[in-house]
Amino acid sequence: MSLGALSAETLPEALVRAYQSSPQLNADRARQRGTDENVPQALAGYRPQIIASLSAGLQAVRNTLPDNTVQGTTLRPWTIGLTVNQVLFNGFKTANSVRVAEFQVLSGREALRNTGQGVLLDAVTVYMNVLANQALVEAQRTNVTVLREIQETTRRRLDAGDVTPTDTAQAEARLSRGLADLNAAEVTLAISKATYAQVTGEAPGPLAPATPVDRFSPLTMQASVETARHEHPAVLGAAYDVDTAQTTIRVAEGSLLPTVAVQANVSRSRDSDTTLGTSGTDQASIVGQINVPIYDGGTAASQTRQAKEMASQSRLVLEQVRNQSRTAVVGAWVSNEGAKVALSAAESEVKAAEIALQGVRREAAGGQRTTIDVLNAQQELTNARSRQIAAQRDRVIASYTLLSAVGRLDVHTLGLNTPDYLPELHYHQVRDAWHGLRTPSGQ
Repeated sequence: MSLGALSAETLPEALVRAYQSSPQLNADRARQRGTDENVPQALAGYRPQIIASLSAGLQAVRNTLPDNTVQGTTLRPWTIGLTVNQVLFNGFKTANSVRVAEFQVLSGREALRNTGQGVLLDAVTVYMNVLANQALVEAQRTNVTVLREIQETTRRRLDAGDVTPTDTAQAEARLSRGLADLNAAEVTLAISKATYAQVTGEAPGPLAPATPVDRFSPLTMQASVETARHEHPAVLGAAYDVDTAQTTIRVAEGSLLPTVAVQANVSRSRDSDTTLGTSGTDQASIVGQINVPIYDGGTAASQTRQAKEMASQSRLVLEQVRNQSRTAVVGAWVSNEGAKVALSAAESEVKAAEIALQGVRREAAGGQRTTIDVLNAQQELTNARSRQIAAQRDRVIASYTLLSAVGRLDVHTLGLNTPDYLPELHYHQVRDAWHGLRTPSGQ
């Protein structure tokens, strides 16, 4: 093994870098951390609300007595108080709101997992595109080198009188075409390298060949469809959305039920008016309150009907996502099987084209073939190699696409050398937080 092969970057290494540095994935992780905060916000409904109050000021008083004597003074009253409100029952709105928030968290995790699959599949695609385009550039360079040799040979034979100027023109035309094809391949390679840097965060260096990952996918199409139905993050996320919508109905219905709350209050006030019988007042109270909704103009009823319609929509969306998932799996399975056949055929085509070119060149040297026959055979070999390179690229991408369609394209399944991002960690850090403005990361 050469030193270049040892230092070449592998596909798993590129996937690790994309997984760690993807702005899209990091943005979705931040979104999910924001979604986690819905749960402590909902849990706040179980907790008391405490309010402290303080009022103070100046009050000018001017009194006129019966004998028309005027007395004036400036008062400095102040009051300090503490109020505690605790909801005891609110039609199960708090409990159902917590469940809604938890379902939203679960749905968000599946959306994050789906984004991770997309990032990894994009990384596979750009890696294989660069690898294939590098090979295509080398194939076109080899083609140009061979065409130059044919052109030089044709010119020498023209000088010797063995061929006509037509043969020379044909060789020059094919060389010009080969140079144009080489330029197009170099342009495509430059574009694919830029895309690679965008997806993985670094420009590509030497890349090692990649292999398919069929071993991680189910063995049959039907098994793949069933696996996707139960494991694909888009399907699971849509199912959690149904749970969210169903629970939202109960939140809306809670507005039609009574509310029970208790309020405790303590206060102290002072007044500097010496004409009053008292100069200060201390108070403490505990008050229970029951509110029974009689009629709210139809708001709660409308919200309940609306929630039911949204639940119906979410169930239809779930069915749609399941159908889309099945179609994606079938398409990915067929494409993967087709890629196997295409690669085998391309390899056989290259071998046959190499043998054909060798035979045509020998026959041309013996005068049994013309220059155009040699040029055509060379072009067929170049085309066959290009198709083989494309088939090798498609074969690897198709296997990863199938794994993504099934719902298993992740760090754990691929065994990548990087810690897996665990959204549950942040969730448990903030779920029962009663106070604090800083995030777990210190922001």
